[in-house]
Amino acid sequence: MKKLIRHIAIVLLITSCNNDDSELVSYSNPEVSLNIPSDFPELNSSFYTNIPTEFGVELGKKLFTDVRLSTDNTISCSSCHIQESAFADHNPKGIGIEGRIGLRNAPPVQNMAFMQFYNWDGNKLQLEDQPLVPIITHEEMDSSILEVIGKLETDPSYIELFNKAFEGEGITADGIYNSIAQYEYTLISANSKYDKVKRNEGETFTTSEAQGYAVFQDKCISCHSTELFTDQSFRNIGFPINPDPEEGGRTRITGLVEDYMRFRVPSLRNIEFTAPYGSFGQFATLEDVLNYLDTGVLEADNLDPILKDNNNRIPLSTQEKTDLIAFMKTLSDAEFLGFND
Repeated sequence: MKKLIRHIAIVLLITSCNNDDSELVSYSNPEVSLNIPSDFPELNSSFYTNIPTEFGVELGKKLFTDVRLSTDNTISCSSCHIQESAFADHNPKGIGIEGRIGLRNAPPVQNMAFMQFYNWDGNKLQLEDQPLVPIITHEEMDSSILEVIGKLETDPSYIELFNKAFEGEGITADGIYNSIAQYEYTLISANSKYDKVKRNEGETFTTSEAQGYAVFQDKCISCHSTELFTDQSFRNIGFPINPDPEEGGRTRITGLVEDYMRFRVPSLRNIEFTAPYGSFGQFATLEDVLNYLDTGVLEADNLDPILKDNNNRIPLSTQEKTDLIAFMKTLSDAEFLGFND
């Protein structure tokens, strides 16, 4: 485990109106100590220019749960990203203000520091660019960053916290984006039963879990590789297609026909608690997902070769499905989900 610790001393010189007196205001804003698993992928490069600090994370968490980010003060980031659901929710598609329905399922917010792409279609490469999207999107918060700043400026506790977090700069758009990203960088899930087995901490797999791990390594690891349990690639795996005419998958970003209905491979960590599954919640249960893959997926010109070369399916016996689900449940991190609080 690597620990990042730094102390930043911020000194502001405030001169009185007559220039005769001065007051020295000093803030200490240390970096937070993060347990970064040595076997996880590389950190996103933006992490190093926005390293989480004590007050930055505190501010980001406060903003994450504040309904004032929405135009009618009814929903916050945490409305759709709920801790016990691995910071996802249980709606097939995200629900914004006034019950407006979004385009896609709200993805979990976990291990963001190690991701190289964000959102189902990978339209963001830096986490700091993400917070504005829900704030201004009609189907989500339908606000503006200027409206949000105007609300926050009436709250003295925010003014103080922004100054402590960002060198006395006051409330700014970048401060909002960077602090929310800092908070999300701290949401590291790496303490599941699977992790404890790997670290030889006294946990052992049951027979079914061990058999499921073997099935996983044989039939799933091509896409769900690395300790994030995703290779972060974009693939069309023949899932039922979102009827929304705005949907195009990765092609909405690249403009390439071959990217039509390709989506970022989701992580399997905490998958037990992130139902429904698929880019717009096509499947209610893990059993539904495995049954669909077993019986055959939709044909597509750009269907992933793993499926296309195997008659559009991943064959799984009933026992293999049972064991595979048992293994996937070992990826649940009770501490991260807040179950030990």
